[in-house]
Amino acid sequence: MQPRSSSFPKSEHHARFVRARRMLKENGFEACVMVAPENVYYFGGYESWVGVNSPQFMIFGVEDGEPTLVLRNVDLALALETSWIGDIRTYHLHTDSVADLVTSVLKEKGSTGGRIAIETQSYALSFAMGRHLAEALAPREIVDATELLGDLRLIKSPAELARIEEAARFSALGLAEAHRVCRAGMTEIELAAAIEGAMRHAGSDYWAIPTELASGWRTPGGHATPRPKVIEPGDLLHVEFAGVSARYHTTVLQTLAVGEPGPRARELYDIALLSLRAGMAAVKEGVPVSAVEEASLVPLRREGLEHTAMMRFGYGIGIAYPPVWLETLQISRGFERRLEKDMVFVLHSCIELPEEGIGIVQGGTYHLGASGLRMLAGAGDVGLHIL
Repeated sequence: MQPRSSSFPKSEHHARFVRARRMLKENGFEACVMVAPENVYYFGGYESWVGVNSPQFMIFGVEDGEPTLVLRNVDLALALETSWIGDIRTYHLHTDSVADLVTSVLKEKGSTGGRIAIETQSYALSFAMGRHLAEALAPREIVDATELLGDLRLIKSPAELARIEEAARFSALGLAEAHRVCRAGMTEIELAAAIEGAMRHAGSDYWAIPTELASGWRTPGGHATPRPKVIEPGDLLHVEFAGVSARYHTTVLQTLAVGEPGPRARELYDIALLSLRAGMAAVKEGVPVSAVEEASLVPLRREGLEHTAMMRFGYGIGIAYPPVWLETLQISRGFERRLEKDMVFVLHSCIELPEEGIGIVQGGTYHLGASGLRMLAGAGDVGLHIL
């Protein structure tokens, strides 16, 4: 029976689950205690943010049998509403031992002391809970499977791309609203409210990262959230936010000018645009991610500004829960993964000069399809827009 609030058919979730089980078996695991909310949703259909608040797990052996959900009793209705998994075990917060319950379920599934896959890098696994699990599961070996499981989500199916397209529509409405209402004299918080309201009214789900918005002297703060600061004539304005459909995110990035900016701001914007173009031109199937970022840095090096590019050039995006919307794909030096068809990722150029009070981040969310790179959301390769 299809759960009442499921975003995808059971067959899609089950096919994903089969892939996860096969991959873990090939890597020598005995079982998996899945903890990251984005993975539990992707493979098990269970849609809930509360894993960062109350421990919840999807547990399964790699040989056969159905998986089990372990979650807090107050959240049982959420699992029944969204997940295809029939075996659900609950605990009462603070009075029941979650680690003992997880251990009991593993024993039922035939776990005898082998390697257990857990996403130890997940924000949903606190140090304390990780320690309790390690003690309860001994002598089993807990092994980090963050990248192994996360990488299975990087290639998007047609059904996922449809959700991503809807998220992009919400993002576009938010950006259009920013262009429509932004004016000197309003506060950053007022502008953020207009952007978020437009997306919510259109049907967007909640986003995993707060709206990032900064004007004037605050723009070098790459992850700045809106303040009561008044937007002034001539300010640069950086916005970054996401539209969301069924937990799939598409991120908008744009640096705007509220009235005529100074000549230095224009100069730096044009250099940032050259960086974005160079990186985008390098994006092709089979290209190492490190080569893409290296290409984006060439225009900055010519101007002696490489040190101002403090952000990675890009990262994978898709399902996300607070506190982040990044996937395991890193489009950055230090990584040699190659780009593949139907990956979805954020690309952005970055110049941050705190000593000059100028910061520029420009880009958006892109899909690498059969016809090449396509922008889904954001401003991308456009000249400086003056409001």
